[in-house]
Amino acid sequence: MAATGKRARRTAPELAPCPDCDGKGEIAETVRVGARMGRATDDRQAALCLTCLGTGQAPD
Repeated sequence: MAATGKRARRTAPELAPCPDCDGKGEIAETVRVGARMGRATDDRQAALCLTCLGTGQAPD
């Protein structure tokens, strides 16, 4: 006979958000112009977070 009972469900552990992007997966980078000097402008552009590679979860 098979056992009749309730099985406990496993839940995935809660992962901490990435400290650099706050769990969003992307960050804002300053736009640079000019070939030699790379002058920074006031504009910003979205960039992939290199710490978590866009997942938004803190690396182990």
